[in-house]
Amino acid sequence: MEDLKNFISQFGFQTFVAFFLLIRVEKKLDMLNNTLMHMIELIANKDIRS
Repeated sequence: MEDLKNFISQFGFQTFVAFFLLIRVEKKLDMLNNTLMHMIELIANKDIRS
């Protein structure tokens, strides 16, 4: 918790919020990327079978 206080005091609250949101969005982008890759594989397999 002390590290968090030091980070906020050194870089500012706005920077902390931006950093926090980037971490959260990164996880969701990874999930989206995995879903898209899976869909591409399914579509490619469907085209091969047709």
